[in-house]
Amino acid sequence: MPTPSHKSDLTLDPANWDEFRAIAHRMVDDALDHMSTLSERAPWTPLPPAVRQALTTEPVPHRPQGIERVYAEFAERVLPYTNGNRHPRFFGWIQGNGTPLGMMADMLAAGMNAHLAGLDQAPKLVEMQVIAWLAELMGFPKDSSGLLVSGGSMANILALAVARHATCGFDVREDGLHNRPRLTVYTSSEIHSWAQKAVELFGMGNASLRRVPVNDDLRVNVDAMRTMIAADRAAGMRPICVIGSAGTVNSGAIDDLNALADLAASEKLWFHVDGAFGALAALSPALKPRVAGMERADSVAFDLHKWGYLPYEIACFLVRDAEAHRSTFAVTPTYLRDEGRGVIAGGLPFADRGPELTRGFKALKVWMTFKAEGVARIADVIEQNVAQAVAFADRLARIPHIVVVAPVSLNVVCWRAVPPNASDSEADSFNKELLLRIQEAGVAVPSGSQLGGRYIIRVACSNHRSTWADFETLLAGVGRITGEMLSERSA
Repeated sequence: MPTPSHKSDLTLDPANWDEFRAIAHRMVDDALDHMSTLSERAPWTPLPPAVRQALTTEPVPHRPQGIERVYAEFAERVLPYTNGNRHPRFFGWIQGNGTPLGMMADMLAAGMNAHLAGLDQAPKLVEMQVIAWLAELMGFPKDSSGLLVSGGSMANILALAVARHATCGFDVREDGLHNRPRLTVYTSSEIHSWAQKAVELFGMGNASLRRVPVNDDLRVNVDAMRTMIAADRAAGMRPICVIGSAGTVNSGAIDDLNALADLAASEKLWFHVDGAFGALAALSPALKPRVAGMERADSVAFDLHKWGYLPYEIACFLVRDAEAHRSTFAVTPTYLRDEGRGVIAGGLPFADRGPELTRGFKALKVWMTFKAEGVARIADVIEQNVAQAVAFADRLARIPHIVVVAPVSLNVVCWRAVPPNASDSEADSFNKELLLRIQEAGVAVPSGSQLGGRYIIRVACSNHRSTWADFETLLAGVGRITGEMLSERSA
């Protein structure tokens, strides 16, 4: 028998655990120091050209550089230059801010390196418990199914896959869509881009996504949706799903979810709710009535790294009919059979709820946060964000030449500067420049979008670190920079 070579003893564990422990402790201390002093820096710092070049032109590191050098480069070139979403004056899009406990939970999860297809292990039970908690909080039955995934887009896409499988009327897994009627899905024209990606990914085509007009309050027109469904049926199409928004991405508008639930029931269609951030309003007894009807959905998707404040990535989708969920994805090859005993006892339930076999231990940060902080405390911060949005909109409207352009349905404030005697296109350009100057001056990070074809600026209040003083800083910056730009324009 040949003698193994010396290479059989190679490992990627540290040669000296004490030395590694020392630098690992320093990493944790530095990360906490940086997080605890965020307010002392600008929300966003542009990348210096030298740093950009260093991060994009380095050759493949074939030889060891040592952990000390690599960590020093991280601290100098990577850590200072994020998009700023952890900062208390980050109000752009609706991005999560993360928490110190969530950071440590992710570290603990990475240390365990658990494989969350299922298996007979404690991490599986933690995820099962977390999904049960989330189902209860969303008003879903105890026997509902669910899965933790990377983000709201994936959660919504997988929920729509279940809807298609359950309602298309044929075995789409076996036969595909060849020579079948066009399957159609109905939702607000304000829906997030995930919906288009989903119908394209499923081979249904963008034409299958029926975008229904919205009313003046930016909620979907349910009567128009009903008419569209009838017309499509008459044209030989096969409607399968109604999607409601619990907080649209642009304005935070919440569709009439009860009316959509009634429509879906009467038309025998699947009712899905995109609750990417707004669904978490259900955690608050005061705000829960705003998303009434969500509990009637066949499925709901939401992010926990948005209004759950946790670090990326973690989202969830819930499905009322557990068997419909499982039958959409389940495959059991011979090498993954449940033997009734041993490590694989209990099977791979999470692999049967989505396309992924390999999954990380996302549930740990939810489990630890819910237990350590309590859901009621998270709900209090959500309520604070909504109150901040209402107060900010009120104060913003008092600034000369600034107009709030949409109702504050939840926590998003849409606004726009209106320069005197400016055309719509000139005002659009003015607002784009105003947004960029606010960001580049280090005042805050709002984001831009469009409503009604016109450029707007959005402030999304989903930041657990934001105090009223941060909004005061933004208000002062808006007033100052708008005034400067108006003076330049009239000069």
